[in-house]
Amino acid sequence: MSTFKVLVIDDSNTIRRSAEIFLKQGGHEVMLAEDGFDALAKVNDFSPHLIFCDILMPRLDGYQTCAIIKRSAHFASTPIIMLSSKDGVFDKARGRMVGSEEYLTKPFTKDQLLQTVQQFGKH
Repeated sequence: MSTFKVLVIDDSNTIRRSAEIFLKQGGHEVMLAEDGFDALAKVNDFSPHLIFCDILMPRLDGYQTCAIIKRSAHFASTPIIMLSSKDGVFDKARGRMVGSEEYLTKPFTKDQLLQTVQQFGKH
């Protein structure tokens, strides 16, 4: 079984670091990006199986980042999980509109993160 590759896009260093630690403990390969532009530069080289994407980021927000990634035929079916510090119905609906599969409220626990990966990691 090849390693499961996860890309975490968040402008918070704390969130990126904790996600990386949790995911690596779960045995996954992790790539970090600090904003949408950084993510777009890395996504093709890394070819993640799953992407966690923060909503509120400078320059390119999570919705725009998600929409751009999903527009690529190569990543159209890659699950993208939106991360947000507010648990809003509007945010969830807007995330679905740009193609995200799920929504995780920050701060997340290790279990929540790994469960989400398991849920979408069945290829």
